Amino acid sequence: MLELQIEGRDFCRPVLGQVRATVGAGDRICLLGPSGIGKTTLLNAIAGLDVSVPDSAVIGRENHRVGYLFQEHRLLPWRTLKANLKLVGATRGEAQELLAQVGLNGYGDYFPDQLSLGMARRAALARCLAVKPDLLLLDEPFASLDPVMADELKQLIARILDAHPAMAMICVTHDANDADILANRLWYLDGRPAKLKWDKPVDGKGVVQGLLNKLRTRECTD
Repeated sequence: MLELQIEGRDFCRPVLGQVRATVGAGDRICLLGPSGIGKTTLLNAIAGLDVSVPDSAVIGRENHRVGYLFQEHRLLPWRTLKANLKLVGATRGEAQELLAQVGLNGYGDYFPDQLSLGMARRAALARCLAVKPDLLLLDEPFASLDPVMADELKQLIARILDAHPAMAMICVTHDANDADILANRLWYLDGRPAKLKWDKPVDGKGVVQGLLNKLRTRECTD
């Protein structure tokens, strides 16, 4: 699907170093690493939102549709949920179906400011799905949600991925539990400048926390 050949990214100082990786259909990748290390920077580079990273650094992106769920929902506040989805190509019927799929049946005529944060995130997820993505990018989608809302959104995303087995996902998170639920592959970003220090499949549930502890210990001793 994608081949990453990113040479680096600076913000007056090195942030990302050389990143070499591939993303295949059905990959469910959780991207972890220390706070501020450059995880969102890498996600933006993959999405094509960073103009300083050439298109040639992400081979194959032009052949695939990408849905991006940002930390902020970024819904247009002066448009209803249905109107927000129609802006990215959904028909009226598709908008209703997508909202129902994310648990917002009957909320199509609501405006974003009338929703809780968790509901707004689900509406933004519906907007991502409206583009029929081959690759779903999630930037800390559970941040600022209470544990119940976060778990509901996690389970929802897992069901969506199960229903679309060819869809790939890259999810930035700090929580090993997120990877246990969502991931079949783990990326760990660390270093100055940051590089992928780990890129391997996740073998079974409950193993990520132990692996993460080892990677964090290595981070402290390197």
